[in-house]
Amino acid sequence: MASRKASKKCSRAGGGTPRLDRARLERILDGFSKIELLVLGDVVLDEYLWGDVDRVSPEAPVPVVHLRDESTVLGGAGNVVRNVIALGGRCRFCSVIGDDPAGARVLDLLKELDVATDGTVVLPGRPTTRKSRVVARSQQIVRFDRETTEAIPPAAVRALLAALDAALLTADAAILEDYAKGLLTKGTIARIMKRLLAAKVPAAIDPKHDLGSYRGASLLKPNVRETEDLTGIEICTAEDLARAVAKLRKKVGPADIVVTRGPEGMTCFAAGDGQGQDVHTLAREVFDVQGAGDTTIAALELARAAGASLLEAAVIANAAAGVVVGKTGTATVTRDEIRDILPAAISAAREAGPPS
Repeated sequence: MASRKASKKCSRAGGGTPRLDRARLERILDGFSKIELLVLGDVVLDEYLWGDVDRVSPEAPVPVVHLRDESTVLGGAGNVVRNVIALGGRCRFCSVIGDDPAGARVLDLLKELDVATDGTVVLPGRPTTRKSRVVARSQQIVRFDRETTEAIPPAAVRALLAALDAALLTADAAILEDYAKGLLTKGTIARIMKRLLAAKVPAAIDPKHDLGSYRGASLLKPNVRETEDLTGIEICTAEDLARAVAKLRKKVGPADIVVTRGPEGMTCFAAGDGQGQDVHTLAREVFDVQGAGDTTIAALELARAAGASLLEAAVIANAAAGVVVGKTGTATVTRDEIRDILPAAISAAREAGPPS
């Protein structure tokens, strides 16, 4: 409930009318094709069983789903990869999978995207994280998870860091995507950040815990609930949000911070800014919020690497997320889809007012 309150009460947490130019935003979108992002994090194999329901089982009060199709896509950090590619960028990927059929499918899906698989460490005896969803009439009925959250062993960490060193030779920026599956432990994060800082590759973080290890990151993108969890501050007002962001900065340093707020858009705190600027999202019909955060961070970091200001990147990312939530399942968005709604996204962003 705290997050919902925050979305309403903090909806005008920034002042001034943003200066946004559609032609410039479109040039930034065009620049995505020149950017190579490094994505590092927990990969998930998302499986979907699609069907229809027209009766309840006589054996138990549960729906009977008549399956008509099955599909698999990359999820977790893999969904960030999918979005980078769909948006026209290039991508290097570093992760860990098991030596199992799900892991083999992850490698096949990466190849289909023309993403190199040499950064994906295969670890015998470890299951590839796999989430199977039954969906009927666009509604998820149930989900089965097969995974481990045990920390990866030292040999796998060394292999992962070697893959990271190779990827850093050409990367323009990086995204660290933590799904708490044992890849990004405190010690591993510290070693990754040391390499990123030495290579002067800016890093965007989608955090779950232990922010101190991410010190030196250029961008932090938590949602409201994650911000509350990371700071211990219940966010009910704009002042609460500003205090929470200040606390985040004490842990990570002078990073840009974007707090996403679901249908209310996001609030952007540029490095050194303690008040923040709201970026409202355009109203759209929502079918599925799954993966919207992955789309957001992919668009944010691509835009920033292409020369966008934090505000411009937020408008593009808001538009991207607005498209994705109108689709079912782990989805992606293209630059053309963003272009189609840029005027509405700009208008929505200009509605920001003074702090409430």
